[in-house]
Amino acid sequence: MERRDFLAAGVALTAAVPLRSLWPGNEQGALPLQSFSLPTSPLDDLTLTSAQVEFAAGRLTSRALTEHYLMRIRTLDADGPRVNSVIEVNPDALARADAADAERRVGRAMGPLHGMPVLLKDNIDTADRMSTSAGSLALAEHRARRDAGVVQRLRAAGVVVLGKTNLSEWANFRSTRSSSGWSGRGGQTKNPHVLDRSPCGSSSGSGAAVAADFCMVAVGTETDGSVVCPSSLNGIVGLKPTVGLVSRSGIIPISASQDTVGPMARTVRDAALLLNGMVGRDTLDAATRNVPASITTDFTRTLDVDGLRGLRIGVARNYFGFDSRVDALMEDAIRLMRDRGAVIVENANVPNADKYGTEELEVLLHEFKSGVNAYLSNLPASIPVHSLAELILWNEKNDDRELQWFGQETFTQAQKRGALSSAAYKRAREKCVRLSRREGIDAVLKRTRCDLLIGPTGGPAWTIDLVTGDHFGGGVSTAPAVAGYPHLTVPAGRVAGLPIGISFFGAAWSEAQLFRAGYAFEQASAHRVRPAFAQTVAATPR
Repeated sequence: MERRDFLAAGVALTAAVPLRSLWPGNEQGALPLQSFSLPTSPLDDLTLTSAQVEFAAGRLTSRALTEHYLMRIRTLDADGPRVNSVIEVNPDALARADAADAERRVGRAMGPLHGMPVLLKDNIDTADRMSTSAGSLALAEHRARRDAGVVQRLRAAGVVVLGKTNLSEWANFRSTRSSSGWSGRGGQTKNPHVLDRSPCGSSSGSGAAVAADFCMVAVGTETDGSVVCPSSLNGIVGLKPTVGLVSRSGIIPISASQDTVGPMARTVRDAALLLNGMVGRDTLDAATRNVPASITTDFTRTLDVDGLRGLRIGVARNYFGFDSRVDALMEDAIRLMRDRGAVIVENANVPNADKYGTEELEVLLHEFKSGVNAYLSNLPASIPVHSLAELILWNEKNDDRELQWFGQETFTQAQKRGALSSAAYKRAREKCVRLSRREGIDAVLKRTRCDLLIGPTGGPAWTIDLVTGDHFGGGVSTAPAVAGYPHLTVPAGRVAGLPIGISFFGAAWSEAQLFRAGYAFEQASAHRVRPAFAQTVAATPR
């Protein structure tokens, strides 16, 4: 099965066709980068706000913008440097863009997202002619019967669903030796800053696509690090919201207690605008009933260039120390925030941050088995798998395509777990909740009277390694992920040309506060840079 569907911009999009079949020779490798000239356009690096200004002035249409991104995907993602971030494009994208233009002409513009092309991670159901596969060849022909809850909201806001992004297969929950950004259906996604480096996962395609300007904004999902890590390594903004703020219905699951959907963008404002269009209750997701009635419906309200002034920001030093170069960038960020009026509280360490790793895995294994069995059991008879057990067998029978680089030991571990009513699951979940919340993030915020905490999101991107898998360093992700609390990452500089993000995280439902701090830091620092599509890192003096 080939990856991604596309027809060149300006040509009518009719039925899905494999990308590689359109450009013979792509399967064997990319053009040498030194012979490739990067295209430029006045539409490069647009934001949602600037695009709406152009729409209102009549200088830009949704169709022209959609064609622009389709052409960039063709020339930079499927060809040229071959970032390989988009697994499939929507054959109805141009028709939807035309409809948005027609709506605008008669005064029916729906808001900041109207007519905006958006990419979705390929574990999010869309009731259209695209597949939802989690990158697995077993689900390559799966067409969802209904839109995911978040897609329903985005369509109501007028977005153009441009396509689906590649991901770490099954959201990086198949093997302990996986390569972030690899899937059987999509192959290996690259980091557009340096092509031999990892884009991180599992929302690797969404992160790489936003960084490479194949869209303004994209949607990712996170269980533990899968929005913030690819955002950090690709040099963009990413938010993992509080669990329940955004519906998870219609999304191929890992964990009912930790899964969430998050916006990924090149600016904090764009991330806030995209989140505005995603939030809301859903009768099919019980977690959305927990959203406080008082929470804002417009996350741009707290965006202020002077927003750092008066904030008490705790430095979670227990996440430092894995890379002195990253630490140096964090110290620069701390000095900037202090200079901009923030009250910096040192040694606001998160208690127990390293004491529930085993229990987190136990929770995820139990919840994955339960959740994926429920999802697969509702698929049509034409799909070859309807349970985790059948999926394991299917992969074994198709090992030449699915298991050629790494195995499925995480699947087999999950298959051995019992029901969510088991004592083992309940004990693990109770410990995770207690240590990450009441005795973790909540405890340090109460002790220090801080509004939020900061730390390094992670280290520089490692070299893609299909043989031995990922090489993570350190950083923030697990405590807010296990707690189900919000976590925002914003570009904070580079190490050897590789982006590094700084994390802002805090109590449940504190997204507006994180956006306030993240936006003011972004505006004061301006660390984001456009990708160079370099082949490898350049040597620099120490």
